[in-house]
Amino acid sequence: MNLYLGIDFGTSGARGVVIDEEASWIKAEVRYPFNDSQAPIIPSFWQQALFVLMEQIPEKLRREIKAIAINGTSSTVLLVDAAGNPVDAALLYNDARGSLVIQDLRSVAPPNHPVLSATSSLAKLLWMRQLPAFSEARYFLHQADWLAFLLHGQLGISDYHNALKLGYDVEEFKYPEWLEKLQIPIQLPKVLPPGTPIAQLRREIADKFHFRRGCVVCAGTTDSIAAFLASGAKLPGEAVTSLGSTLVLKLLSHTRVEDARYGIYSHRLGDLWLTGGASNTGGAVLKQFFTNAELENLSREIDGSKASELDYYPLLKAGDRFPINDPNLPPRLEPRPDHPVEFLHGLLESIARIEARGYELLQQMGADKLTRVYTAGGGAANDTWTAIRERHLQVPVVASVYTEAAYGTALLAMGDRRSGE
Repeated sequence: MNLYLGIDFGTSGARGVVIDEEASWIKAEVRYPFNDSQAPIIPSFWQQALFVLMEQIPEKLRREIKAIAINGTSSTVLLVDAAGNPVDAALLYNDARGSLVIQDLRSVAPPNHPVLSATSSLAKLLWMRQLPAFSEARYFLHQADWLAFLLHGQLGISDYHNALKLGYDVEEFKYPEWLEKLQIPIQLPKVLPPGTPIAQLRREIADKFHFRRGCVVCAGTTDSIAAFLASGAKLPGEAVTSLGSTLVLKLLSHTRVEDARYGIYSHRLGDLWLTGGASNTGGAVLKQFFTNAELENLSREIDGSKASELDYYPLLKAGDRFPINDPNLPPRLEPRPDHPVEFLHGLLESIARIEARGYELLQQMGADKLTRVYTAGGGAANDTWTAIRERHLQVPVVASVYTEAAYGTALLAMGDRRSGE
C-alpha cells in the first residue's frame, strides 16, 4: 500500500494528513497546536512540531508512506547559515517591516509586481540585510523550504508558489534580470514546480521514525494554495475562500491578474492561474473578542438574511494587504454595541463585505467571472456566516470537500499535477 503525507504549517499550529492512493480516505490526521505566542517565529518550535507530528502517525502507516510534502504560510521567511541553522527569528507572512525598503524595490522591480508589497518575501529579505546576523547567513528560505530541508537535507530549494513573492518569474521559470540589480549577497533558493520529488527522507530520520525506505520529500507550496487543492474546486470561475486566522481569496482563472497596488497576484496552477490576495482580517480578529464557544452560540442568534448596519474594517493592528494594500490602514471597530450578538453580526458582515469587495476587484481586473465559492478554514463551519457571505457574493457558497490544507498538500505529495507544471 502506498500512502502520502501532507503537512500544513499555519500560525496557530501544524497539522498532518495521511491519504491513500485513491485520495478518498484520510488514513490519519494529527495536530500540534502552538501554545506559545512566540512559536510562529521561532524555527526551533517548527522543528519540534514537525517531529512530534510525524511521531503521532501510527507506525504501521509510517512504514507505508511513499512521499511527503509540506506547506507553510506564504512569505514567512528566515535566514540560515551554511549548515541550515537559522541565524535569527523568522519573519511572519504579515510582518510589514519591508515597507522601509519599498522605495528601493520600486527602483528596480516592474510596476505593480507582487514583490512591491511591504510583506513580500523580497521586501523582507532586503530589510534583513541590515540585521547584525545577516553576515552569518548563506541562504534565504521560506518556512516550507526549511522544514523540507530538515527531512531531505538538501539546502536552498523552494517551489514556485512560495518563490512568487521573492520575484521568481513563474512564466519563464527563472529569476528575472532586474533582480540581479539588487546585488543580493546570499544564495536565493533553486525553484522547482510544487510536488517535484527532491530527495529521499534522510536515513537517520527514516530510521528514527520508522518510515519506509525510499520515502521521498517533495517541493511544497503555500498554505492557501494547499487549501485550494483540498477544496474540490477545479473549474475556471470557481474560488476558495480560506477563513482562518486571516482571509485568503483564490479564484481559478484563464487570465493571469497581478497588481501590487491592490495586493493581487497570480500563482500558476497547471495551465490556469490562481489569482487572489490575502487580507489581515479574519478569524484572529474574532478570537480577540470571543471564545470558540461564544462564536458558535452567538452566531445562532444572528439572522444571516438581514444586513448589519455596522460598518467595520476588522484588523488586529494597523495595515492590510488586500483588497486595500496599505500598511498603515487603521482598524475600524467602532461603534461597539452593548449586545455581543450585534457586535459579532457587525464583524461577520464586515468581513463578508471585504471578501465580496476582493472578488469584485479580481473580476474587474480580468479574472474569470465568479461562479461558486468553496470555503476552507475554521469559518467554514459557521452556517450563519455562510448565509451572510452568500448574500454578499451572490453565488453558491459551499464547504470545501476537504477543509484541511494538509489534505491538499498530501495530494501534492501524491503527484496531483494540477498544482505542478
